Amino acid sequence: MVFAPDRGTSMAELLFGAPVAAALTERYAPAAEELAKAGRRPALAAIRVGEAKEDMAYQRALAKRCGAMGVAFDALELPGNVSREDLVKKICDLNGNEAVHGVLIFRPLPGELDEAARRALSPEKDVDGITDGSLAGLLTGAGGFAPCTAAACIAILEHYGVSFRGRRAAVVGRSLVVGRPAALLLCERDATVTICHSRTKNLPKILRESEIIIAAAGRANLLGGECFAPGQVVIDVGMNFVNGKLTGDADFAAAEKTVAAITPVPGGVGAVTAALLAANVVRAAKNRG
Repeated sequence: MVFAPDRGTSMAELLFGAPVAAALTERYAPAAEELAKAGRRPALAAIRVGEAKEDMAYQRALAKRCGAMGVAFDALELPGNVSREDLVKKICDLNGNEAVHGVLIFRPLPGELDEAARRALSPEKDVDGITDGSLAGLLTGAGGFAPCTAAACIAILEHYGVSFRGRRAAVVGRSLVVGRPAALLLCERDATVTICHSRTKNLPKILRESEIIIAAAGRANLLGGECFAPGQVVIDVGMNFVNGKLTGDADFAAAEKTVAAITPVPGGVGAVTAALLAANVVRAAKNRG
């Protein structure tokens, strides 16, 4: 989809993640098969602390996507009260396991666990771009893997033919997991980017003047109808449970009546994030030679 001008009163095009994930699987599955034949099957280990609904939903999706791509998947489930020492030991064990090519840590973790886990992970197994080395590589263009959710936003836009060059883009959210990496990836593609957050003054005005919006603040329905304008493309990263229902950061019903295109929640970014993570494991296994 080339960036659309005003679509009048027609409903927004839905940017489903499934076709993007399928294309990534088709691209990387043959390489995974060749590596497996050579005795080097790509393998991902995931560490989950506690039983957050969002983490468990992503784990199920990731297991399914890894299976489709030919990547071995092993989930290590730790109690919510795990000690810092035990968590770091688990990560270090995986760092030294030659059969594991990538390690995912479900984040954010409570308190000091988050920073301890991020620092304990070996950069060569950081397939989700959380270590200082990976983030520095993203900032400088020196390589490494970008955080998968941020990269998934770009992959969806590219798959559907949305142009970047010279476009005004707004990213709502400033975390190192999505917001800031997504802004850097947009800048690399010649978009003009504004980073916003929940305390940004005149947020609706800034968003209405943007042509591409990435909503990644982690607050249900933060972006109301006053934030949208005709012709926009909205990528909604939000995964919020409200009354037992998964919803995004954007008021979908309001946005759908106005914008040109939007990712649904669920059915949008999550599938692509999982596919990119599995693809990164294949790349890491191949790079290890």
